Amino acid sequence: MTLTTEHKASVVAEHGSTETDTGSTPVQIALLTDRIKELTEHAKLHPHDHHSKRGLLKLVGQRKRLMKYMNKHDHSHYRALIQKLGIRG
Repeated sequence: MTLTTEHKASVVAEHGSTETDTGSTPVQIALLTDRIKELTEHAKLHPHDHHSKRGLLKLVGQRKRLMKYMNKHDHSHYRALIQKLGIRG
C-alpha cells in the first residue's frame, strides 16, 4: 500500500529540479497525490476501514495546504502542476 522507492524516485525526477529534490512543493504535492489515489482505491474496496479514511482525509488536507501555498507564491507553476497531475477538472 505504500509507494515503492523506485516509484518515488521517478516522481522526484519528473517533478523536482534535481533527482534529490524531495522537499520542493511540486514534488510533495505529486507524492501526496499518488498516495491519495492508492488510499482512494483501498477505501472503495474496504468501506468499513475508518482508520484509512481518516488518513486519507489528512493527506487531502495536507495537499490542499501545499497547493494553496504554491498558488500564492508561484501561480504559473501551480497551474501547470494541477494540469499535469489532473487534480482539478
